[in-house]
Amino acid sequence: MFVLLNEFTLLSFSAAIEPLRIANRMSGQTLYTWSVLSESGESVACSNGTLVHVNGGLGDVGRDDVILVCGGLGVRGNTTQSVKAWLRKVARKGSVIGGLCTGAHTLAAAGLLDSRRATIYWENRDGFLEEFTETDLTKSVFVIDGNRLTAAGGTASIDLVLTLIADDHGKDLANSVADQLIYTTIRTDRDIQRLSIPTRIGVRHPRLSRVIERMEQSIEEPVSPAELAEEVGMSTRQLERLFRRYLNRSPKRYYMELRLARARNLLMQTDLSVINVALACGFASPSHFSKCYRAQYGTTPYRERGAHGMDDELGAEPTDEDTDSLDDLE
Repeated sequence: MFVLLNEFTLLSFSAAIEPLRIANRMSGQTLYTWSVLSESGESVACSNGTLVHVNGGLGDVGRDDVILVCGGLGVRGNTTQSVKAWLRKVARKGSVIGGLCTGAHTLAAAGLLDSRRATIYWENRDGFLEEFTETDLTKSVFVIDGNRLTAAGGTASIDLVLTLIADDHGKDLANSVADQLIYTTIRTDRDIQRLSIPTRIGVRHPRLSRVIERMEQSIEEPVSPAELAEEVGMSTRQLERLFRRYLNRSPKRYYMELRLARARNLLMQTDLSVINVALACGFASPSHFSKCYRAQYGTTPYRERGAHGMDDELGAEPTDEDTDSLDDLE
């Protein structure tokens, strides 16, 4: 059964359902049947606006049914109390329950991923880590932990479902389905979601990649350029030249942009106060955080949160209206 949340991601849903259809066709048997549900029993609009008809609302399920929650945009708001209560009821039967794309957030909010390994779409990782500390969140394409399944989104649903098909009916059928999908490599739960750092930045330089990896791992407690340079065996001036040459910015500027990107994710995906977001991203001063944020995104964190319908509870927005550049605020 597929449970479609409002604003679900169509690709993750179709990437899960199509392998099942093809498995039936390739085997000449009805190996899999499915139904599509929504909280209200009414059609659901996915994140691209397409309206998807469903078979019904949330009702009774059999013990052997597999439930896959399809998430997408605005998953916090679309994870309602009734959806969580229904999932807990289903879980008490021992059913297999999974989350596709941001569906892992819904499972975690229902308490179904406590002390479990899981994965979620990489853009939602920061918020998930702050909110659900009882879950062992990985960067894998998909995770199967007992009767809990999670897939990171996009084409990761294909990998998860092909693995399930291989477990149920053998690798030959799974490979035949992959061929039909023109899917040349079936990823495993050991494969990670994002491109490597050299591929992402378009530069293959080992020491530069190591520095950026260190930066990404040290957002809450930033490391000084001198320490970063020492770790890769170069001087601070050499590190500066390396960043200027390949990324056209200073190491401090690049680091600041990473921290602010993390902050933006937390502002839009969690209910952490702006002050706590600032602390989680290495800013000791809320006013300094606000200045840096405005220099990068053209708005303050308080206004950013307000634009997404989330009011901050701790303190008013700083009144300082300086227009410092991001370089000045490093």
